[in-house]
Amino acid sequence: MGKKADTIEREEVVVRFSGDSGDGMQLTGTLFSDTSAFIGNDLSTFPDYPSEIRAPQGTIGGVSGFQVHVGQTAIKTPGDYADILVAMNPAALKATSKWVKEGGTIIIDEDSLDERGLKKAGYKTDDPIKEDKLDKYNIILAPISSLTKEALKDKGLDPKSILRSKNMFALGMVYWIFDRPLNYTEQFFEKKFKNKPLVIDANKTVLRAGYNYAETMEHMAPSYKVSPAKIEKGTYRNISGNIATAWGFIAAAEKAGLELFCGSYPITPATEILQELSVRKDLGVKSFQAEDEIAGICTSIGASFAGDLAVTTTSGPGLALKGEAIGLAVMTELPVVIVNVQRGGPSTGLPTKPEQSDLMQALYGRNGESPVVVIAASTPSNCFQYAFEAAKIALEHMTPVILLTDGFLANGSEPWRIPKMSDYPEIKAPIAKEGDKDWQPYARDDEKLARTWAIPGMKELEHRIGGLEKDELKGSVSHDPVNHQKMVNIREEKVQRVSKFIPELKVDGKESGKLLVVGWGGTYGHLATAVKDMQEKGADISLAHFNYIKPLPANVKEVFKNFDKIVVCENNMGQFADYLRMTNPEFTYLQYNKVQGLPFTTIELENHFEKLLEE
Repeated sequence: MGKKADTIEREEVVVRFSGDSGDGMQLTGTLFSDTSAFIGNDLSTFPDYPSEIRAPQGTIGGVSGFQVHVGQTAIKTPGDYADILVAMNPAALKATSKWVKEGGTIIIDEDSLDERGLKKAGYKTDDPIKEDKLDKYNIILAPISSLTKEALKDKGLDPKSILRSKNMFALGMVYWIFDRPLNYTEQFFEKKFKNKPLVIDANKTVLRAGYNYAETMEHMAPSYKVSPAKIEKGTYRNISGNIATAWGFIAAAEKAGLELFCGSYPITPATEILQELSVRKDLGVKSFQAEDEIAGICTSIGASFAGDLAVTTTSGPGLALKGEAIGLAVMTELPVVIVNVQRGGPSTGLPTKPEQSDLMQALYGRNGESPVVVIAASTPSNCFQYAFEAAKIALEHMTPVILLTDGFLANGSEPWRIPKMSDYPEIKAPIAKEGDKDWQPYARDDEKLARTWAIPGMKELEHRIGGLEKDELKGSVSHDPVNHQKMVNIREEKVQRVSKFIPELKVDGKESGKLLVVGWGGTYGHLATAVKDMQEKGADISLAHFNYIKPLPANVKEVFKNFDKIVVCENNMGQFADYLRMTNPEFTYLQYNKVQGLPFTTIELENHFEKLLEE
């Protein structure tokens, strides 16, 4: 397909697919993203869907959306506002039209604008365009449902199956707008439905019908051309944060020469990590779907005791349930990685929406003095790196590690350059020497304060283990007050010494100036984009983004002292800001917080940073 005569060349474009939770918007967005990745665009995605398995059909609460930002330059966010919105029903239009750029294009399934649909969406009139004041947008009313029925009328499918394909009609229209090839999506159909030739044929037919309809329409959206991005050579794939996390653990197990065990209980939005590991038996992964969160981590502790690289995965409510068992791992000093994919709370809260509100729980949410290492991934693809790092720290320092991601990273995706395993370091766990008659369970090395790891069955290395306080060398039960104080100090110091083995904090931009923006975890893309945009306009602003939370990098004070103002930006009420006040109280920390189940937008960040620079 060649370039159209009226094609507009753009460096980047944002597309949002929105419809009922049964309309297949997540699949539609994923297929568009994958095709964009195949042709070489950089991209970032944001799936946004309701928490109820089957939310009330046709209502705003049941709207499912998928936003993707594609470009020929480095893309770090899924975009603030869409250039093109596909709205499959009135509820989708009402819920998401506010996220379209003025003058942007809105494609609406005209067949859905009936009295019943409009009423369920909360419209008071039969003219949603006028009611929502959308006259400044390029509105395309397309009879998507009826044309889908027409395309499949002779295919022998039932009415429900036919209408289930209407998302492919909309996708075909969008492919025409962006001059995208259809073959990648058609290959997906052939692989996904290889034993259902009728389904393959139906989806291909509707996809082409949507493409042809857009091509023949007199009033259609402007077509866009977004050239491939100039990126480092290598083999790439589109990857989500959850898949990257799973693969990072598999890589760590390979580098450690250990088997990988995952004991978990399914919970949104972390379940996909367990699912991905469960199909990797070919790589020696052992997975166990437990009956509850407590059983999940307890099986992982047992696997760690038996000599495996052990992980467990959860989200906020599950982390609360795992608290006592994490304390057991602290006391026994066994290497376990606990992944917490954060979501909106409290209680069941917003299960499908991202938030950063579990930081204090990760740091202190256990009884007693119970220190663990806490690190956080910051992009979907670097979930691989930080899963690997979390496993490396746990194994080499003989300590539990909590890895924080969030719903935005877990479900979002971006192109990932597949690394060579030779680029990753070996992981050397301090495994005890079999037959060492002088061995003591809690004797430590001088550098890391790590005890050695005795695997059951090793001769002469039998020892007691459990949740009661340990003698500083023998590991036997001890109620001695002085010994307890010493062990509490050692466990905290062991975690703090990890700071000698992690990278120093880096600054994006000048290393001194008027304003330092501080963030951690999944806010990186939006903060980095906002800061870069302002730097290009000449603003005196820099970014320091944290992946290592406990312990903090060793040079935090050296970085902070060089800036007039520090503003900490988080998707919570200020937990990292409070943690910095506790650990580095000599500095003043301003805050910018958002707790809406949505990531920051670069526009709101830039507006706030400009005010701080003007004051």
